[in-house]
Amino acid sequence: MEAFKPSTSRDVADDAAQNAAAPAAGTGTDAAAGELITTDVMIEGYAQRIALRLYRPAGASGLPILLYFHGGGFVRGTLDDADAAARSLSARLPALVVSVDYSLAPKFPFPAAPEDAYRAALWSMTLGRAFGGDAKRVVAAGHDAGGQIANVLAFIGRDRGDVRLVAQALFAPMLDPSLTRLGDERRLGSDITAGECAACYRAYLPDAAQRVHPYAAPLESMRLAGLPPTLIVTAQNDVLHIEAEKYASRLIDAGVRTQVVRYPRISHAQIANYEAALSEAVRFFKGCFEASA
Repeated sequence: MEAFKPSTSRDVADDAAQNAAAPAAGTGTDAAAGELITTDVMIEGYAQRIALRLYRPAGASGLPILLYFHGGGFVRGTLDDADAAARSLSARLPALVVSVDYSLAPKFPFPAAPEDAYRAALWSMTLGRAFGGDAKRVVAAGHDAGGQIANVLAFIGRDRGDVRLVAQALFAPMLDPSLTRLGDERRLGSDITAGECAACYRAYLPDAAQRVHPYAAPLESMRLAGLPPTLIVTAQNDVLHIEAEKYASRLIDAGVRTQVVRYPRISHAQIANYEAALSEAVRFFKGCFEASA
């Protein structure tokens, strides 16, 4: 595979510092890459204080910063849910991975989650160096709702001009609150349903007018130019793969370098930690770093 691909679409067969609040540190081990150091910190979010969990290879410096957002349909999910993917990406890139415990609906509806993401990005760019991070090489990734949040962070960074993402990787992202581009859950054997997606969006976007806001409905946005190179990873057995691939097509039309990969016989939940998908993201990010050097 080439180090960096221009806009493409393909179908892939099955493959095998100190914070203001004192951080609580711990360590973990990745079998393939040796010791990873983990550190938990608390920062000010949009509506409440939020937790970040940092992963970095022991003794490393000058690492790219990867902001990672867990799944859970905007209403569920924890840092522990993101642990396997965060560890894998930190060890393989290698990178300083900042896993973000963003605010959840319905208690904290839109725009709390993307605004938390933005604050986490600013914190990482300002204080990440103390943990070995390089603020000039920042990327984002996420699964499910986290995929939308990673993508919306790219929108916010572009629009506000202070967070420049080198690239983003979206794993089975939720992108369309209208739910008009869903696949047939029975035919696909999907592990999530249209009804579940609708309930999540009702909690996250209680005001119907919010459901066409570009920071809540990226697929409806008319301003996609200027977004960073994008990898979209989809699962065949997932009602969301059609809207994600439609979004990839729209990004390509807008001139955004985009790669989309669909994995057969994989479900929505499985894609978050699927070995081949994580390896693809690592290759994509490395290629983007080389292209931007």
